Amino acid sequence: MKRRINKWSEIDWITIILYLLIVVLGWISIYSAVYNEEHDKIFDLSQRYGKQMILIFGALVIALVVVVTDNRFYSLFAYFIYAIAILLLIVVLLLGKEIHGAKSWFEFGPFRLQPAEFAKVGTAMALARYVSSKSFNIKNSKNVFNAVVIILIPAILIYIQPDTGSALVYFAFILVLYREGLSGGILLIGILMIVLFVLTLIIDKMIIIIALIVVGYLVFLIIDRNIKRFLIAALIYISLSGTFFGLKEFAGLGLSVYFILILSLVISGFIYSFFIYFYRIRKAVLIYMLMFGSIIFTFTVNYAFNNILKPHQQKRINILLGIDSDPFGSGYNVNQSIIAIGSGGFSGKGFLKGTQTKFEFVPEQSTDFIFCTVGEEWGFLGTSLIVILFTIFLLRILVLAERQRSVFCRIFGYSVFAIFLFHFVVNIGMTIGLLPVIGIPLPFMSYGGSSLWAFTILLFVFLRLDISRLEYFI
Repeated sequence: MKRRINKWSEIDWITIILYLLIVVLGWISIYSAVYNEEHDKIFDLSQRYGKQMILIFGALVIALVVVVTDNRFYSLFAYFIYAIAILLLIVVLLLGKEIHGAKSWFEFGPFRLQPAEFAKVGTAMALARYVSSKSFNIKNSKNVFNAVVIILIPAILIYIQPDTGSALVYFAFILVLYREGLSGGILLIGILMIVLFVLTLIIDKMIIIIALIVVGYLVFLIIDRNIKRFLIAALIYISLSGTFFGLKEFAGLGLSVYFILILSLVISGFIYSFFIYFYRIRKAVLIYMLMFGSIIFTFTVNYAFNNILKPHQQKRINILLGIDSDPFGSGYNVNQSIIAIGSGGFSGKGFLKGTQTKFEFVPEQSTDFIFCTVGEEWGFLGTSLIVILFTIFLLRILVLAERQRSVFCRIFGYSVFAIFLFHFVVNIGMTIGLLPVIGIPLPFMSYGGSSLWAFTILLFVFLRLDISRLEYFI
């Protein structure tokens, strides 16, 4: 049974106040980043800060419309909104304007629209609708596969543009599935793959393979807790690899060291499978598969790195890992950003007094690198304030998500949290040199209408859904 409530008294004003604070700080930072003495009025519409004012006003109008809309609209039309988002991603590939080598934008006179930003809203709604359906079971691999497809379709279309940064954001949705019961082992495997990817780029492949084999057998010992079976498994592998190395050395067998290590692992796994049957140590099969899969993964890393990633992306990763140094090329943005933030010291140089900002040493300083403007002019105090505000903001969304009565609302809330968390961590991480530059905005602070409006829709749809928990008697 539905009851009447006052939306404006029940809406979460704490989140709205945090939103407004971050938006205003972003507007001031944009003003400082692109300040023009000949156009010193912050309301000057010929400058980015004037245009951002219009975009902020538009965002507030959008927020109002979202809140007054019936909450059932978002669940009923979730798939339709998702389909529209996918259609726009396809159309932009065909008719979009190419900027910086990517077809990611529609251009309408002086205004641009980036469908990839709004596709996050559609994906969050569609995922919430599907996962909250009565037929969905997180233990069912087919259901999980369908959920992953919902996430991957927009991610792939965005990657084709190509916009790798925006595509990577969609992998944040894995946190949503994890909250709904997805095995933590899958999340752990994903993290380990990232770690293995990085290690493969900076450490000799032979060391990686040997380490994987040793770790795999040690894990087997820890899980099985039987020294006898561990010694049997290790002895089989050592005997096989020793035999192959002997044949290579003394019989001239033309096998590479890599091939011998992998072949020995495969054969020893088959031989040990007989012991698995008798002793029912079924986890050993999984360990052998993980070892074999991890070793094969190390061989695919170099191929993927050299053939899938673009040259500038390879360069950025190599610079981040310390493999290359290019302070005047691919590493220029990050290098200048670090200088700008570091030069701010504890309290900063003061408003409009940042030399790195004033003389435009950092490219994209009003968009992706807006955080370094805060660091230079307001120092450690200013950057700490931004980090604290975002942290409180994210924790508040988490609290709201957990108090939802509807599964759809909870899942959508966690999707909003995951998207904001990814943008916050990665954007700040890349400006201080901890993560590679992938070109994603800092929510509500970076210049741009598409990101501001899309983030606003995400947030206020969730706040509207949060109100709806009070509209029905249980």
